Amino acid sequence: MGKTEVEAFLTWLANVRRVSASTHRQALSAILFLYKEVLDTELPWLDEIGRPKAREHLPTVLSRTEIEQILSVMDGEMALLAKLLYGTGMRLREGLGLRIKDLDFDHRAIIVRQGKGNKDRVVMLPDSLETPLRQQLARARVLWSADRAAGVPGVSMPDALARKYPRAASTWAWHWVFPSPTLSVDPRSRIKRRHHLYPERLQRAIKKAVASAGIAKPVSTHTLRHSFATHVLNRGGNAVRSPLDAR
Repeated sequence: MGKTEVEAFLTWLANVRRVSASTHRQALSAILFLYKEVLDTELPWLDEIGRPKAREHLPTVLSRTEIEQILSVMDGEMALLAKLLYGTGMRLREGLGLRIKDLDFDHRAIIVRQGKGNKDRVVMLPDSLETPLRQQLARARVLWSADRAAGVPGVSMPDALARKYPRAASTWAWHWVFPSPTLSVDPRSRIKRRHHLYPERLQRAIKKAVASAGIAKPVSTHTLRHSFATHVLNRGGNAVRSPLDAR
């Protein structure tokens, strides 16, 4: 295939199949990989081929009443996790990846490690979640103690810390705030250990809660983050107090 064929294929994807801009870019990346890595051929003419622009979508933002309706029909760990995401503005995987050492009750703060852009940051710890979080730590402690008694390998560690601190993975400080109730095989190390809760659990719980609350909006776990930011801005950008506590 040359310029004519590749351009015809990409045009067909855009005009006939009407794929999204991200899918179009993925197809283009696959072609580039084929030519550069497999066929060892440079394609200078690809710069001349047009690329569709991604459409900008307005995020869904829930009102305070809608947030209350959703949270009121949730219970257990899923309710706590949903409240934590809304009350702090954390992303789903940031919340799930919290370690015991990341909760600072004395300073009313939560340390988010390796967030977007691989950056650390500090978010507020909502006053209303102190007791539920302490109760969650008590439940996590039971699993941690059982794992230590059973000789289960410690949790996964970021980057090269597992080599630098080989015993840290088994310590309470590095254990998950939201540990999975079951053990699973780590896909990277192939070690059977305890992971944090899977994202799908909260995603399904949110979907079910939205339906139960009768809310006719496209809502995902990330909607909680957008709603947090909007509600903080509505208060004049004052993020000293969590919107969860200001309800």
